[in-house]
Amino acid sequence: MTLRPEAPAVERRPVAPAWFGAALAQAPERTHLEVEGAEIEVLTWGERGQPGLLLLHGMTAHADWWTFLAPLLAQGRRVAAFSLSGMGRSDWRDAYSLEQYAREAIAVANAAGLFDSAVAPILIGHSFGSFATRIVARTLGARLAGIVLVDGALAAGDNDREYHDVPVRGHRHRVYPTLEQAVARFRFEPAQSCDHPYILDFLARTSLGLTPSPHGGDGWSWRFDPDLRAKIRITPSAELLAPVTCRMALLFGDRSKLMTSARLELIRRHTPPEAPWIVIPDAGHHVMVDQPLALIAALRSLLEAWQPAATLAQSFTLPTPSVPA
Repeated sequence: MTLRPEAPAVERRPVAPAWFGAALAQAPERTHLEVEGAEIEVLTWGERGQPGLLLLHGMTAHADWWTFLAPLLAQGRRVAAFSLSGMGRSDWRDAYSLEQYAREAIAVANAAGLFDSAVAPILIGHSFGSFATRIVARTLGARLAGIVLVDGALAAGDNDREYHDVPVRGHRHRVYPTLEQAVARFRFEPAQSCDHPYILDFLARTSLGLTPSPHGGDGWSWRFDPDLRAKIRITPSAELLAPVTCRMALLFGDRSKLMTSARLELIRRHTPPEAPWIVIPDAGHHVMVDQPLALIAALRSLLEAWQPAATLAQSFTLPTPSVPA
């Protein structure tokens, strides 16, 4: 199914705070990169040569989940986000795997210039994206300065049973007559409420594209591959928990439905004791939806702590105080 570019439209949007509008005003450069036969959507902010930061989204999400956050991380950094194949504006494949997604991440990091700095890049992966982030870290090791795993809910056991309950191939998305009808059907997975309707509205609209309707004409439908879950091969948790040689930090929402006590215990057992373990208050699994500024504050503090002292002045500057004559 081919999704066509959206037609210009003017709709009533929820009122957003100033910080959100200012972040979106710092629009990324949007390109596509061919990786093993698929065109991958890539978004970048900041100058090449600055310390690199790569952002990975969750299952059925896309690169624009980061566009209202990335500018707040890009001061003194080269930041890239991309849509995993089968999601966002990236091409669909006949089959998917976490190893494939890890190769996409490495290809994007190289093409976006994240290794151009003398300072090694850092990866941040949310949810499903944290799994591919672990594989990248295992592959690249010391070539990375560290990884941050945001609410990455591994299975609490050896059989990963929840990943086997997937639909058979052949599923198709519903096509909605209007954009507003489609936006109204947007839901988070796992299900949760959203106290920031401007974020929900933005994510819904960037998740949709125009496509031919079975009833004639065009309608609006979700961009991700409807057979994504049927096509993907999940790496067992036991493999994902293998040690990595770069630094690691873990960040969770304190009311995440996915981070059960069993999962937290499993992750804790396989996490280096020195790794930061950060909990964001009043946040569910989709931390950037519930507490975007608290997430940014936590990430910026962590990134500055990990960044070599010689580069701190370039990435974070304070006003020079005036001295009385």
